[in-house]
Amino acid sequence: MAGSVGVASGLVAMPSILRAADYPTRPINVIVPFATGGYNDRLSRAFAPYLEKELGQPLVIVNKPGAGTQLGNSYALNQPADGYSILCTSAAPYIPLTVLLQNAPYKVEDFSMLNLPSRDYTLAATSSDSPIKTFAEVIEKLQADPGSLSIGVQPASADYANMVLAFQAAKIDPSKLRIVTYDGGGPARNATAGAQVDVGFVGGEGFLPLVSKIRPLAIFAEETVDWYPDAPLIGASGLKVDFVEGSQRGWVVTTKLKKEQPEIFKFLSGALERASKNPKAIEALKLQQLATTWYGPEASEKAYLANADKMAKYIDLMK
Repeated sequence: MAGSVGVASGLVAMPSILRAADYPTRPINVIVPFATGGYNDRLSRAFAPYLEKELGQPLVIVNKPGAGTQLGNSYALNQPADGYSILCTSAAPYIPLTVLLQNAPYKVEDFSMLNLPSRDYTLAATSSDSPIKTFAEVIEKLQADPGSLSIGVQPASADYANMVLAFQAAKIDPSKLRIVTYDGGGPARNATAGAQVDVGFVGGEGFLPLVSKIRPLAIFAEETVDWYPDAPLIGASGLKVDFVEGSQRGWVVTTKLKKEQPEIFKFLSGALERASKNPKAIEALKLQQLATTWYGPEASEKAYLANADKMAKYIDLMK
């Protein structure tokens, strides 16, 4: 009887092994839970030729925007766990936010990271023409009069949470601030660069096309960020500020695929690593201010889960 069970188990496992060995034999869908034109959409399209070369199959970009990525996330989870659907998305903050704020019908752990090359951080900035030169000046002015400066930010975001945490650390009552909210990071950045607000708190990476029009005051990161080497770290302001890391963008699959098809997960990871380290890909994406840094599944997963935990800690600030 025991022998029969062993044979049966082997037969059950065989199709999975065969599928992994034959994979891929047809085009692969890249699900982008955002509209066209955003960072993830541009990343997926710019990186596609280099990843296609490693996969040996075309990539089909499928935009599924809606409900703060919940629509695209749910769509991905409903696809077969066969490696023919992968995500290019801002895993954080959007997956945790949809879980924490929107009661999404999935868990943070239902998604597994392949590689998150783009790590964004909140940047406090002002217009390049502003008389404000340092973050210390911002704190000094707001401590004297919380309504003396206008603050631009996107609500229900990591940037909003970081703004509140910074001002709380400086013993400034956030409820007394003159806050101007925007529907997205783009409008908030434009308002900052155009001096429509005195100070903006927005994801720094998106500021790169406007870098000549802004003055970085403080970046919410532990270490110097390559693309803003001169931006002072928030810790240098003298404040002890806990903060939430911003967008972590890149390549994601369902955890079901990782568990049920480990060989396909490994294959996808290898293809992504080779494409990410391709000098031509690095140069091409750099020209479009898109990231290709290879962190790999383990480091990307660790960063994603740590950020999700931090967001859960400060979720009340994002409501």
